[in-house]
Amino acid sequence: MKSPLQKIKKIAIIGPECTGKSELSEYLAQHFNTVWVTEYARTYLENLNSPYTETDLVKIAHGQIRLEDEWIAEANRVLICDTNLLVIKVWSNYKYGHCSEEILQLIKSRTYDLYLLTYIDIPWQEDPQREHPNERETLWKIYKNELEQQDIPYVEIKGEREARRAMAIEAIENLLNRE
Repeated sequence: MKSPLQKIKKIAIIGPECTGKSELSEYLAQHFNTVWVTEYARTYLENLNSPYTETDLVKIAHGQIRLEDEWIAEANRVLICDTNLLVIKVWSNYKYGHCSEEILQLIKSRTYDLYLLTYIDIPWQEDPQREHPNERETLWKIYKNELEQQDIPYVEIKGEREARRAMAIEAIENLLNRE
C-alpha cells in the first residue's frame, strides 16, 4: 500500500473503557483506506482461563507492539492503533499502584504522531472484560494528565458518533497536511 519513502503516521486512540475506541478505530481505518491495530488485550484475556495478573500486562504489552509492527507494513499513510502501551501503563498504575519497568521502557521505545483521547460521553455497555463503570471520569483525567505531562500531541474526541468521527478525521487530516 505505501511507497518505500513514505513515513507512516501512527495514530493511537486511547481513553477509559467503553468510550468508543474500537468503533472509531475501525471507522477511521475505512475512511483513510488503511489498516487498524486491534486491542491485543481483548484477545489475550478471552483466551486466559483465570483472572489476569500484573505479569499478564507485560505479555499484553509485547503482544500489542508486535501487532503494530506487523500491521505497519500494510498501512496507507496512517496506522490506526486501537489502544497502545500508555493505556496499559494507566491501567497498571490504577489497578496495581505502579507499572512494570519493562512496560515503561517499551513505552519510551515507541513513538506516535497523534493521540485521540476519547471522552466518557458514550453510555456504558456491559462487557465481561470491563471493570470500572463508575471510574471512567477519574480514568479520563488520568489519561489527559498523562498526555499533558509528556507533551504529546492529542485531540479530545467528544460528542455523538458523527461529531466524534468528524473531529478525528479533521485531526488526522491536519496531521497529514503538515507533511
